[in-house]
Amino acid sequence: MLNKRIVKIALPVAIGALALSACGSDDGGGGSAGGDGGGGGSFTIAYQGPLSGPNADLGINMENGVKLAIKDANESGDYDVTFDYLGADDRGEPGQATSAAQLVIDNSDVIAVVGPAFSGAANVAAPVYGEAELTALSPSATNPDLTEQGFPTFLRGVPNDAEQGAAIADFFVSEGVEKAVVIDDLGDYAVGLANVIEENLDGAGIEVQREQLPENTVDHSSIARTVMQSSTDAVVYTGYYSQAAPLAVKLSEQGYDGIGLGGDGVKDPEFVNLASGGAAEGWYLSCPCRDLTEDEVGQGFTERYEAEYNRAPGTYSPEAYDAAMMIIEAVNELGDSADRASVHETVAQGEHDGVAKTLSFDDKGEYAGSGIYIYQVEEGEIVSRGNVEDLVG
Repeated sequence: MLNKRIVKIALPVAIGALALSACGSDDGGGGSAGGDGGGGGSFTIAYQGPLSGPNADLGINMENGVKLAIKDANESGDYDVTFDYLGADDRGEPGQATSAAQLVIDNSDVIAVVGPAFSGAANVAAPVYGEAELTALSPSATNPDLTEQGFPTFLRGVPNDAEQGAAIADFFVSEGVEKAVVIDDLGDYAVGLANVIEENLDGAGIEVQREQLPENTVDHSSIARTVMQSSTDAVVYTGYYSQAAPLAVKLSEQGYDGIGLGGDGVKDPEFVNLASGGAAEGWYLSCPCRDLTEDEVGQGFTERYEAEYNRAPGTYSPEAYDAAMMIIEAVNELGDSADRASVHETVAQGEHDGVAKTLSFDDKGEYAGSGIYIYQVEEGEIVSRGNVEDLVG
């Protein structure tokens, strides 16, 4: 790998209202033309993820992070160019991923993409973005296989599920779990995470029973009965919150009193809201995303985010913000010479000290860092329990 360009975050000096356009400017900026030293050149940063559908809340978390980065950059006065926003809704579904990616690619003002957000959609869209030489920096797609397929412009901005699965197994060992039921939804993300969890639980001497809960399931009574009949100590669900919530409800109704744990696709306030009657209470949630209350940088981001959206940052909001800021810094560094290919080269070889973490990548586009965290639902709120390494000693 070539020497890394060190890209530092530029903190905003003013926060105010800004209308974000859904496409590039009319002044000749965009995907293949650079800025001109303060002359008003404009580029568009796209986001691809679920902006509608059953798991839209996770996608909107990230969209808000991207929009806030663009707003902060435009208002800071620190950049020679300005930035616009384009949203591409794929509903988190592989079948919608190609059309969403094509919408982005066809807009010549788009210089890079934050996303795709979900692993299944990323697996479909990443080769399309690669053909267009367009950076696809995902803040959340964690299936380990994504960086093993040689997608030329795909970058991952979080630890992958190989690390998350190992961390969950370590956590279960520390909790004295002897048998676990692992449930996936047959999707790329859920199956990938479940496979890694199963492998690591087996390696730790924990008995594993593998089950499936298709993402379009309406009645969760049967899977709940299967769990109850298994006499398990713990249940892991590796899909998204829209199915985890009714699962938690049925388990609660049938008297399940063991450990419940969801992956990062479950870590959203909607899991708690949809799991009526307090059924989510006590559930653990794993995520390669740290607690923002730990330091002033995280707290400052939280304050700006809440002021803009009247809600707290959600899962992967800061990761999406960091991804967008890293792209912004790369474009600004390149100036007039910025195009899709040069932005990818600069980002892929760069390093960015962000809100959530320091971003850098190996030669496969894999995030060059680590860190899995455990959260728990307590009195209807998702609270941090800390880094798994600290929890298990």
